Amino acid sequence: MGSPNGGKTSIFNRLTGLHARTGNYPGVTVSRSAGVARIGGDEYNIEDLPGAYSLTPISPDEQLVVDLLNGEVEGIGAPDGLLVIADSTALRRSLLLFAEVVQRHMPTALVLTMGDELNRRGGSIDTAALSRALGVPVVSVVANRGIGIGELRDLITGWRDWAVPPVDPPADTTELAGWVDSVLTDSGYRDPHSDARTERIDRVLLHPVLGTVIFFAVMFVFFQAIFTWAAPLQDGVEDFFGWLAGIVGDRLGDSLLSSFVANGLLGGVGSVLTFVPQIVMMYFILALLDAVGYMSRAAFLMDRLMSRFGLEGRAFVSVLSSFACAIPGVMSTRTLPNSRDRIATMLGVPLATCSARLPVYILLVGILVPDGTRVGPFSGQGVAMFLLYLLGGFSALTASAVVKRITDRRSTILPFYMEMPPYRIPTPRSVGIAMWEPTKAFLRKAGTIILVTTMAIWALTTFPMRGDAELTAAGVDPGDEVAVTAYTMEHSAAASVGKAIEPVFEPLGFDWRIDVALLGSLAAREVSVSTLGQMAAALDPEDDAEVADALDGWTYTAGPHAGEKVFTPATTVALLLYFAFALQCMSTVAIMRRETGGWKWPGIAFGYMFVLAWVMALIGRGITLLIT
Repeated sequence: MGSPNGGKTSIFNRLTGLHARTGNYPGVTVSRSAGVARIGGDEYNIEDLPGAYSLTPISPDEQLVVDLLNGEVEGIGAPDGLLVIADSTALRRSLLLFAEVVQRHMPTALVLTMGDELNRRGGSIDTAALSRALGVPVVSVVANRGIGIGELRDLITGWRDWAVPPVDPPADTTELAGWVDSVLTDSGYRDPHSDARTERIDRVLLHPVLGTVIFFAVMFVFFQAIFTWAAPLQDGVEDFFGWLAGIVGDRLGDSLLSSFVANGLLGGVGSVLTFVPQIVMMYFILALLDAVGYMSRAAFLMDRLMSRFGLEGRAFVSVLSSFACAIPGVMSTRTLPNSRDRIATMLGVPLATCSARLPVYILLVGILVPDGTRVGPFSGQGVAMFLLYLLGGFSALTASAVVKRITDRRSTILPFYMEMPPYRIPTPRSVGIAMWEPTKAFLRKAGTIILVTTMAIWALTTFPMRGDAELTAAGVDPGDEVAVTAYTMEHSAAASVGKAIEPVFEPLGFDWRIDVALLGSLAAREVSVSTLGQMAAALDPEDDAEVADALDGWTYTAGPHAGEKVFTPATTVALLLYFAFALQCMSTVAIMRRETGGWKWPGIAFGYMFVLAWVMALIGRGITLLIT
């Protein structure tokens, strides 16, 4: 346990390796990381507790830590021993938390981190003297380089014999400050001087004007890279699934099983997996920026902007988390001490452009902006993606500000407190873990939710099967595979559902096939891509890997627009804006219900975002029709 950003998770990863698991604590949505450390033939259960500055809780996370130490969390017993993680460059503050912990009379050891940083900046400490002054074992580690991990593992094996302080630290605030001073003096602690390199860089990156310009430039390059650097890998994945579909057709022939594998699986899940290179690239760059130390600077810069929306700086962490996924964004609102701030932020963060929207955006931007389009020296598709992400961030802040103004008109904004680590050279291990974990979660989703939903949609678009007599009576040649597939799909169960809700979306230019994709996306936004992908593969089996090209050739099958192109620029813009604003994620709705304790706020969120999405899509379509 320890304060945030003190190195807890790096030590946890070193101790547990591949034997860790993540989840939520019972009854709450605070993330839980637990794992097994195998030392000398024995196994030790290790728990990475939420970050806490104090055991006098002011947030749900800190309250959970206290409950865990008291053994009051259902299904999880009180710990046998505690490793208190302390940043040696800010040891004075860390000792205040240690003093509270050691008063609980549990086996406790102190683990110092950032020792290399302390030495580089002219600081020093005598670890053995600190151990004598505190009366507990003390070990120093540099987790990202593996230094001291062996000594820490040996320490863990003897937890039953850890020394305990003969006298508790004082509880009085004034006396406690004097106790900390005496401990630091006895241990020969010398405070590190300020990091000159970090200060020089921060004079530029934290400048109110220049720093903001650099921030947007970094984000702009970020989205350019997603399209340019990952494009060759994406082409390779597309070619691979096209090759697999060809083999399936050759081996299985014209059969129901062939249709299921080629169209249901490869045309559905395969079309989603095509976007894995972009997702890997996105998380790689984000992990790099975070490991270097830039993301905390971005939070500081954005705090100035957020204060204009009536939100406190801590809410930026929720907005930033939501650019990966709205679920951790909603969960992180628990760190906000004000309940009205939590509600306001919670109802806004789903508008931030999460990674689940990325496959949808890449597909639709590919249709809207042709390959090779340039905006000056930049890729036109990259510029479009940058604008969509900018729209998501601005919309999230605006929505939260509106909710805050309506629900809490008399509130005051609390000061924003966030530690800024010195700039560091990231290690491949740390970047790799930060990149792989969310990518693994995406692949797991593709293998479960998306797979199951894709199979269901394939069945709904394939059944009921049509006999030759019915096909002939309808003027369809039973020997024409594409014509038979089109007729079957047009008269399928999915078509009945899509056509039933078509009047709602008809003003936006959506036909029943897009409506089916929208319904499927409620399970996961990426399902809309798999749905369109499998329908495109069924109707154009020669081009099943190039989903965007296949969709570009779709025409309306009935109604006043029969024969006209479906994915016109106006309709594509409308669909982009609908996905930008709609809450197409039932998992997020479920998490909001757990966080708020009822259906009131999730219902309001889903309702207002649907109306907002529909109106913005209609406006976007109208403007596009006027200028094209």
